Amino acid sequence: MTDKRSLVFAAVLFAAPVIVAWYGLSVAAAAGIVILLLLCRWLITLIGIIAPERTPDLVLASISASHFVEKVRWSLDRLGVDYEEQTSGGTLGAYFRGRTVPQLKVRTGIVRSVIGNSPDILRYVYGRYLPERPDRAAFLEPTAERVAFEHRLDGYGVSLQVWVYYHILQDRELTLHAWGRDDPATPAWQRLALRVLYPLLAFMIRFSFKINDEHFARSVARIEALLGDINADLTDGRTSLLGGDEINYTDLTFAAFTGLWLMPEGYGGGKADNVRIERDRAPEAMRADIERWIAAFPNAVSRVETMYKDR
Repeated sequence: MTDKRSLVFAAVLFAAPVIVAWYGLSVAAAAGIVILLLLCRWLITLIGIIAPERTPDLVLASISASHFVEKVRWSLDRLGVDYEEQTSGGTLGAYFRGRTVPQLKVRTGIVRSVIGNSPDILRYVYGRYLPERPDRAAFLEPTAERVAFEHRLDGYGVSLQVWVYYHILQDRELTLHAWGRDDPATPAWQRLALRVLYPLLAFMIRFSFKINDEHFARSVARIEALLGDINADLTDGRTSLLGGDEINYTDLTFAAFTGLWLMPEGYGGGKADNVRIERDRAPEAMRADIERWIAAFPNAVSRVETMYKDR
């Protein structure tokens, strides 16, 4: 079933017991409603086969400020494929639908597949488009060296999530802004839900990401260790972080993740303009970290700024 038909069916399914209780229907009537719902479910399946809903071949489910989304978004843009981006509000998908981002929804005929996790998405995209455009897809080739480095970079990305939330969760308005409250691409009902559910969402973030002083300190140490290594590597003037004359998806990954705190011009390819946390709006301690990293890791910062300028 497509998303819209699934939503309608779910609404009717939840309404059914309320209707039974409201009107005091008999057991036979309740059983009839169940049979009717099963028939409706079957009908929806048949309609999906006979007249499938028209959807783009590729849909990137995202939240605008996600650096993991930015990793995939930039790779898709560099590959030059057409896709549609569907934006959700903050953490609503993760905590109420069990759906993290990014997700790539792929339509092939009447079949709709969903791929989660940025490494898995990039592996699919590489395999799918390599035969059609081998030269353009070459930067996505998952060599053993690249995959190992990507794993470390993804750890850097997770540490940055802890770092960001440690600093901004105490500021309700700033957090809501980062979650898309001011972004027209976020559905209006989700912008409202973010406001209403903020205390619950903030609690769940603190719990699931272990936002505390000790975990924050460990995360900052991992961030600075990776930045230090990359900053040192770049002193030899290499084009790619792993060496060589051509950049690859790990270079895009590092730039996308670092862009989360550096916020260079062009971050998000225009998709994150309404969720940016500008440096003068960041909490003082967060701003101090950013300025320290800019001063301590100039080669890494310069590389990211150049990549975004060239994007």
